[in-house]
Amino acid sequence: MLLRLLFLAVALFSAAVPARAAWYEAKTNHFIIYADVDPDELRAYATKLEQFDQAVRMARKMADPPLTDAGRLTIYAFEDVAAMHRALNTGGGFYGLYVARASGAHAFVARNKPHGPGEVTSDNIFFHEYAHHLMLQGLSAYYPPWLVEGFAELLSTAVISEDSVTFGAPANHRSAGVFAPDKYLPLSAMVGDSFRRLSSWQWELLYSRGWLLTHYLTFEPSRKGQLDRYVDGIRSGLSPVASAKVAFGDLLKLDRELDGYAVRKTLAGTAYRIDPAKLGRIDIRPLDEAESAILPVRMQSDLGVTAATAGRVAGRARRVARRFPDNAIVQTSLAEAEFDADNYTEAKAAADRALAIDPSNVHALIYKGRALMGLAKGNPAAADWDSIRSLFARANHSDPENPEPLMLFYQSYKEQGATPTPSAVKGILYALILAPQDDELRLLAVRQLLIDSRVREARDAFAPLAFNPHARDFHDTAEEILAAIDASDAAKALALLNSWEAKNEGD
Repeated sequence: MLLRLLFLAVALFSAAVPARAAWYEAKTNHFIIYADVDPDELRAYATKLEQFDQAVRMARKMADPPLTDAGRLTIYAFEDVAAMHRALNTGGGFYGLYVARASGAHAFVARNKPHGPGEVTSDNIFFHEYAHHLMLQGLSAYYPPWLVEGFAELLSTAVISEDSVTFGAPANHRSAGVFAPDKYLPLSAMVGDSFRRLSSWQWELLYSRGWLLTHYLTFEPSRKGQLDRYVDGIRSGLSPVASAKVAFGDLLKLDRELDGYAVRKTLAGTAYRIDPAKLGRIDIRPLDEAESAILPVRMQSDLGVTAATAGRVAGRARRVARRFPDNAIVQTSLAEAEFDADNYTEAKAAADRALAIDPSNVHALIYKGRALMGLAKGNPAAADWDSIRSLFARANHSDPENPEPLMLFYQSYKEQGATPTPSAVKGILYALILAPQDDELRLLAVRQLLIDSRVREARDAFAPLAFNPHARDFHDTAEEILAAIDASDAAKALALLNSWEAKNEGD
């Protein structure tokens, strides 16, 4: 539910390279990258991503805690668009996808080289989406859609050199919207968040005028501090438009200033010097035969299967698993594919084979527990919930920073029809901190906070969903839920949320 699939792409290389059969893995502080490219080029690409990450964290004054594999962004990088579509069995029309769940965040990227000035580059798109990925870390307050998208656009034009990253370059790919008359999306409406439905053109204006306003408020000396005051006003309870008037003053005057700012011949920017020592190690290794054979299955599972594709993916996984019966990675991938196809007995058997090879395999523990929960739906009387939860507890013990076991431990009580224990509640709230990009996980946490009448915390957790411009179908219900929360009516908010989820179960 509410899972966002966001278009993105990355320019991997500056020159055409021949097709290669060998796949490599690059592991850095923040990324796990799989690519069928020359190791030196893969290292250069991984370095660029780490430079961008470091600069964004400096710009946003973000902490940089160490990550386990569960917290790293996994990137599947393809030589070209055709190769990506072949691997994922998808149609055309996009250069990549970004998927974020409690089980991990995954990007599927393909080379895209612009053909003319002002055309969007792959780096523009990837940096925009990775900015969202980072912005959600630790997010505990509402940011208006124009600022969310405008900030991401500000970072999307990053210029990366050997020792620095500069933010503030013009968003030439947004020029059509930057110079458009404001009547199509007035500034007062944009900063006040007073719109409900956006046309395709208004979407463009939200990004382009949002970039222009964010850039102006960030770099114009006479407006210093106003953006922070605007956000602080909303956090203190002011409506977005009221906060905008307090922070920015006359909005018509600001609109005129923006028009003048758009035609400036030069724009200010900020360069952040990169500390090579903080980039960390980049470990590159070739995948072995078994890993390479199962990789297409992992790609499709990480992308997400449908009722129409789950069986085909499971069938492919079985064929690979027959060749490599003693490989834990292959068997855990089979367990996931069988689970996605609702073959719970087969999923459990594959997970057991993986655990016989590697008893502490987190992925195998998770999918054995998932499979047993699936079997419990068909035969509730035979379910051993203590044993199921022990699997998720073991997975959590192996990787305490992995949000998925925490989420599943909590969900097991819901599946059983039992009240979650205090430790389960604590776990689901910590899972949201670890994986704030997962909307389903966010809703689980919001529901629990409402059950516990922790209304202020529920509002903070719910705000990113309520004001998400991409969640159009949820917008009206979200407004009602938020109004109930603001009225401290946790029971009404919970009833509205339960009603909406009942209507959209399985969506």
